[in-house]
Amino acid sequence: MDDIKQLEQLINGGNCCISVVTFEEQYTLEVVRQVALGLERGMLIWSVAGGVKDGMLMDSLFVGDTESPAAGLMHFSGARPGTVCVTLDLAEHLKTGLALRALRDLIDCFEKNGSTLVMIDSNDNLPEVIKSYARRFEISFPDEKELKDITRRTLQRIHCKKPIEIGISQEGLAAIVRNLRGLSRRQAERIIIDTVTNDQRFDDNDINAIIAGKRRMIQQGGLLEYIETPLDLSEIGGMKRLKRWLNQRKEAFSSKALQFGLQVPRGVLMLGVQGAGKSLCAKAIATAWHQPLLKLDPGALYNSFIGESERNLRQALRQCEMMSPVILWIDEIEKGFASAASQSTDGGLSKRMFGSLLTWLQERQAPVFVVATANDIEALPPELLRKGRFDEIFFVDLPKRAVRKEIFAIHLNKRKRDPKKFDLSKLAEASEGYSGSEIEQAVISALHEAFAEKHGLSTDRILAVLKESPPLSVTLAERVECLRIWAEDRCVQAD
Repeated sequence: MDDIKQLEQLINGGNCCISVVTFEEQYTLEVVRQVALGLERGMLIWSVAGGVKDGMLMDSLFVGDTESPAAGLMHFSGARPGTVCVTLDLAEHLKTGLALRALRDLIDCFEKNGSTLVMIDSNDNLPEVIKSYARRFEISFPDEKELKDITRRTLQRIHCKKPIEIGISQEGLAAIVRNLRGLSRRQAERIIIDTVTNDQRFDDNDINAIIAGKRRMIQQGGLLEYIETPLDLSEIGGMKRLKRWLNQRKEAFSSKALQFGLQVPRGVLMLGVQGAGKSLCAKAIATAWHQPLLKLDPGALYNSFIGESERNLRQALRQCEMMSPVILWIDEIEKGFASAASQSTDGGLSKRMFGSLLTWLQERQAPVFVVATANDIEALPPELLRKGRFDEIFFVDLPKRAVRKEIFAIHLNKRKRDPKKFDLSKLAEASEGYSGSEIEQAVISALHEAFAEKHGLSTDRILAVLKESPPLSVTLAERVECLRIWAEDRCVQAD
């Protein structure tokens, strides 16, 4: 296991204080135990629930009067040189001067005698002075081989308690394991248990239950949202250049493309007028390329604890890489990193977060195709627009007359109306300056009026709605015009 090798390297490298922030406490303890065994070192564990105990013996007794953080840390200082000492959720108890002082003294002691302190916490809220000593260690996500082992072990454990029927094929197991990628060990185990509990059976038909469970798990974390993508590119009016660009790269994730010498596409940045269809494109790309779509909300990354926001971003990006190939949609990217383009009022947090994102966009190796959308050019840091971050930057303008006809036809069709019964040319003429979403809302509003008045939907009714509701391009005319002028020589027109 890579985690064991990496932790062993950190300890052999002389790191006397290692910080692990994770929810997978038992797995992390087992990794530390395996490292201590391999290095032939002793292992002690402290928690406020019982105090200090021997980490190598499963049923070892707690040492008396070591429950308090200061007492436990002082007991560690008397351990044999070279011992691996583990604290569980110590960060929560370092607000008092005595515990913090005892920890600093212990780190100084371990630096001299070759012992190692491993702090396992669920939150990244260690005091800054301790972070300056500590070497961070990130627990990995399980790969497909480990997920297969987790699946088998979990099924065996369930079967021992209550017999279950297992009728899964090798192909079915491979598909299930593939769809568990990007989850933690505990999350994967929980989904398997929930799936089997429903009917006391595990077979190829459980793939949909696994996908639904994964969607719930991802959305519980709050960092990534699993988006269902029933939309197709044919349901988006216009954008001919963008559609051609995407269709040319549809098979670029295949092994044949790699053998041909192609690199996996990295992503697109879509700038444009609000409501012009940028977000629809993200959903349609995932459908056309038959890949899952994850949405990253930059605002959800920010946390009140120092260091936690950066960790949230790293965790979200690592999860995307483990689930790859995947489409990552970052909607309104400028809002999440607005302070990065100006004088920061958040202590430089936005700049650090944005720097981490830029580095990942430039250097990632996993096949994660990023679709970033933005409405406000002035709020975008200029570094984001540099070539190499994205394959192409597209500008999505307001739809032209022919495209507006196409959009009206699409939305009338979706509402079970025959577009041939409407004067699409007249509607397209009247909707000059309207975005795709504004056209859709006009059709919906007209439908509501027709239903309330118990009449059919007609061209005149839609025209009346259009007349009553001026588009955004009129109310924000100056801003839209500035956006068009800026994009003229800097972006590829989507249509």
